[in-house]
Amino acid sequence: MTTLTSTKADDVALALEQAIVSGDIEPGTVLRQEQLSERYAVSRTPIREALRRLAALGLVSFEPNRGVRVRTLTREELREAFLVRAELESLATEIAAGKFTRADLEELEAAEDRFAWLTDELRRRSTADGDRDRLVTDWVRANHAFHDVIYRVAGMPLIERLAKSARFSGSAAWAPNDASELDELYRANERQHRAIIEALAAGSAAGARALAREHVLSSGNLLERILAQPASR
Repeated sequence: MTTLTSTKADDVALALEQAIVSGDIEPGTVLRQEQLSERYAVSRTPIREALRRLAALGLVSFEPNRGVRVRTLTREELREAFLVRAELESLATEIAAGKFTRADLEELEAAEDRFAWLTDELRRRSTADGDRDRLVTDWVRANHAFHDVIYRVAGMPLIERLAKSARFSGSAAWAPNDASELDELYRANERQHRAIIEALAAGSAAGARALAREHVLSSGNLLERILAQPASR
């Protein structure tokens, strides 16, 4: 079964990404490893790994003799990241379609059930709820867990690694204040996940690929709209 366990580098990367996307850490800020290590109570090894992940997303840059500096992520860079991920993730889904066993489908269903449960929990929480940020982070990880089953079945580590390097979590962005944006986000993700499962269960490689591509691109379009709203920051 897929679990939602995370490494220290995962936790730090998500926390930093959320702070950068929400504006809590401003563009131009220098991130020093020793300060981050103290802030998150971890060694420098997971800090370095987390910073490498953020650099792959274009959120920070490594500057000689200056350390790591927070960048401004342009809309063009965000759009490009989702385009890359859409093509690679849809390719992995197409390859996986011919490899899924009954046990694999059950694992995928279980991952989607977890994702759906967290979605329902978020719908019941107000934006003022103190536990909501933690739920959003768990929701993002549950979404990743769903797709990680597909990557595992596809068995294409290079495609998986490249696609995940363009995986923009955006926990802060995925918690917009606008209820209509939330409803659209939740409805679209659940509908698309279920459609992907049905295509994989039917062994439809072309159908699964098209659905996976649509899923990633629609998430990217929605994220752009959310980030364009000052109230969501």
